[in-house]
Amino acid sequence: MNRRQLLGAALAALATKGAAQGAGRDIIVIGAGLAGLSAARDLAAQGHRVTVLEARNRIGGRIWTSRLWSDLPMDLGASWIHGIEGNPITDLAQEAGAKVVPTSYDAALMLDASGAAIDPDLAPATKILRRALEAAESHGRDLSVRAALEGSAGWADAGADLRRLVNHVINSTLEQEHGGAADRLSAWHGDDGDEFDGEDAVFPGGFGQVTEHLARGLSIRLSTPVAALAPGRVTLADGTVLRADHVVLTVPLGVLRAGAIDLAEPLAQNRQQAIDTLEMGLLNKVWLRFDKVAWSDDVDWIEWLGPRPGHWAEWLSLTRSLGAPVLLGFRAAAEAAGAEALSDSDTRADATEALRAMFGSSFPAPADLQITRWGRDPWARGSYSFNAVGTTPKTRAALAGSDWDGALWFAGEACETGYFGTAHGAVLSGRSVAQALRRAR
Repeated sequence: MNRRQLLGAALAALATKGAAQGAGRDIIVIGAGLAGLSAARDLAAQGHRVTVLEARNRIGGRIWTSRLWSDLPMDLGASWIHGIEGNPITDLAQEAGAKVVPTSYDAALMLDASGAAIDPDLAPATKILRRALEAAESHGRDLSVRAALEGSAGWADAGADLRRLVNHVINSTLEQEHGGAADRLSAWHGDDGDEFDGEDAVFPGGFGQVTEHLARGLSIRLSTPVAALAPGRVTLADGTVLRADHVVLTVPLGVLRAGAIDLAEPLAQNRQQAIDTLEMGLLNKVWLRFDKVAWSDDVDWIEWLGPRPGHWAEWLSLTRSLGAPVLLGFRAAAEAAGAEALSDSDTRADATEALRAMFGSSFPAPADLQITRWGRDPWARGSYSFNAVGTTPKTRAALAGSDWDGALWFAGEACETGYFGTAHGAVLSGRSVAQALRRAR
């Protein structure tokens, strides 16, 4: 038995011992993503009788390592450890024995609409955006990033080429980062958030190694969607009713906003307001696999100032990091939402057209591809939450915590005040709920 197996066996034994002594409570965790698994793991270690309910036929939630290419696992959901120093994902990766590889941001290539390599001075564009957001702070009410920009003196004075650079900066630094469109992101708090120090890193073997590690020893029921909640009662989609002392709800914000789970009683007013104010961002990935590398093999990031902002604007080459002839294209916010309606074949054609505009008409079509459509996933309804117009530092704090006199608890990246929108934020939120329930004994 290896170390990971020993840890899983010890966790299961501890949970069984606590239940046998009658010290624990019956707790149902809804969602087997990072937040749910982290909460369940800690609660089971406290001796509670914990059951995890997951609507999908797999664990992981928005962590999803595809094995479609048997020789090359692809993370269709979260891919990175953002800041490896002090990050709980780093510790979990070590526990799981998962190899991580730092990502370089130094080897980058920028192309203009015709495919010519350019080295533009982005400082003026960044300055226009920064000054517009600074000026927005003096407004009497919050407004969107787009409204702040287009109402600024810098934007009014900028020519077409400079405006195109500003839009590229917005897409690459805000829309790609938070998944929210510039006309929805808060000018006051859209770019808030804490960060860990150190390099970013990816998992050559897939992020799923972490969720598999967290799940060991837990009681998890897959393909078990929840239809309704009431204090002490969980009703499944098939009509089965389960009882629990506490329920920990870790579904994504998009599911909460859609009202996909019927709640028998209203939530606290500030919590409902938080659900209504925060919004779900969208970042989709398109993995293109080629027979051989047909682009510069000494770059990691390729940025394209194409025909419209955000249109196939950012690519990651896996040649240097994984030795694979694979390009990863990112589509965010409105661009991502519009592209979800395309078929796989149409997406392949659209991507190939863009790559040929970038690298020439002889650029090959991909041999295979994998595509995400997180907005259409009924168990996610988006990629991760962002601070929409009207969000304040208190909004996420209002979403976190408990309702219904402690019968219902909330966890997930959307509940994290500092690290929202991240995998490590989900872990920290799940752990926080487990600690709060320990104190509530």
